[in-house]
Amino acid sequence: MSELRVALTFDAEHPDRSRCEPGTQDAIVHTLSEAGVRATFFLQGRWVTAYPDLVRRIVAAGHPIGNHSDYHVRMPLLSDEGLREDIDVAGEKIRRIAGVDPRPWFRCPFGEGERDPRVLRAIEDAGYRNVSWDVDAEDWEDDTTAGEVEQLIVERTLAHGDGAVVLLHTWPAPTLDALPGIIERLRSARVAFVGVDDLASAAAAAAASARSETGAVDGR
Repeated sequence: MSELRVALTFDAEHPDRSRCEPGTQDAIVHTLSEAGVRATFFLQGRWVTAYPDLVRRIVAAGHPIGNHSDYHVRMPLLSDEGLREDIDVAGEKIRRIAGVDPRPWFRCPFGEGERDPRVLRAIEDAGYRNVSWDVDAEDWEDDTTAGEVEQLIVERTLAHGDGAVVLLHTWPAPTLDALPGIIERLRSARVAFVGVDDLASAAAAAAASARSETGAVDGR
């Protein structure tokens, strides 16, 4: 049985729900580091300015980061100018505080706008591409338990198979409690945890190989 590549991704934004216990975000980063898991963090601009030390720890640990907008609004509601400003301001904050460029990774808040041509054009014009997800346990819901998060993430990730992108958040306490079990159970199923950049590189290499093979066949 070959390894399955899975990208755990964490949206980091100001929480607006319950069960956001102090220290949860730091503990999630620590848990990933202790387990040797590489994840991807999508950072809200205003969140970055509120937690600069944590942002730098995320980068120092080798996790890829992306832009998650500045205000975390539903992007189709913004004007063309508003889209440009929201994306650019967040990117500038991330570059200044994290010391790295979040491009080309972007995630629309709530996933809204990822099929909107106008929003996608603004994202692309700013040098990004939107990264959606394949697996979601709705860890942000107030009534979701750690056991449910763990079970749903494991079941849905394995059902999806290779290349699954998993959506989690940095602030729900149940996510922190579920994370060790998620890591252990997926590793026992021969999952390799990778960043979204790794998945993109693998997809590009596979596409290039397919083109090469097609060219070889056409050339005969």
